[in-house]
Amino acid sequence: MRVVGFIGPSGTGKSHRATWVARERGIEFIIDDGLLIKGSRIVAGTSAKKESTRIASIKRALFTEDKHSEDVKRAIALYNPEAILILGTSDGMVETIAKRLDFPQISQKVFIHEVASELEIKQALSTRKEQGKHVIPVPTFEIKKDFSGYFLDPLRIFKRKGKGSYQLVGEKSVVRPTFSYLGRYTISDYTIYQIIEYVTTKIDGVHKISRFRAENHPDGIYVEMDLVLVYGYVIKPLLREIQNQVSEEIERLTALNIKSLNIIVKSLVVDHKRSAN
Repeated sequence: MRVVGFIGPSGTGKSHRATWVARERGIEFIIDDGLLIKGSRIVAGTSAKKESTRIASIKRALFTEDKHSEDVKRAIALYNPEAILILGTSDGMVETIAKRLDFPQISQKVFIHEVASELEIKQALSTRKEQGKHVIPVPTFEIKKDFSGYFLDPLRIFKRKGKGSYQLVGEKSVVRPTFSYLGRYTISDYTIYQIIEYVTTKIDGVHKISRFRAENHPDGIYVEMDLVLVYGYVIKPLLREIQNQVSEEIERLTALNIKSLNIIVKSLVVDHKRSAN
């Protein structure tokens, strides 16, 4: 396997240019911030940008956790890529990642100043410093379920084909991690409750929520709730439907990941209209 390093200081635009650098060198797989990316799809790993501290983020990006590195190594063995691009802030970082993932020796190193002008690098650094924005080189929908930080707009990359004509060549996700100095992104428990109550009580077979508890952690939301159901519905598939719909709607509206949704059925009520039919 051919291993190429793509090196540049943090915030200089590596992730923004990673897809282009890989394509120019015939590389389909990218290692960036703890993720293994194939084309525009995450196939293994966990984003370092979802960590709650900078130290934890660095450790995640370096694959210091055995479970994390083994997960990516299994995916590499499965896909057996001919070449892979590793992003890092220094020679030592890309070499450490290659060693942790049992890669062959790095055969080539590309530096950010070789593919970006001084002005472009300064603009990227300014955006990182002033707005705290980071780029992950995959479309937003690919990372939404695995990222509990603050989401910003997707970044679409176009290539000029002619006068007034452009071709969409990729989409990247711009995020502000939870460890950003600009502050943490939080949603109140009551807001979570309102969303879940709205979704749940619209489902046939649900009468009301009798108890609700939510805890918002850096890795996602943990929810416990007691329900009163309508007599006559098969309980197990109904609860599965509730879990699926609630998770989907919370993730769609807040970009927060529901890590756990525990439901207890406390009682049943008779729907006289239903029983009359």
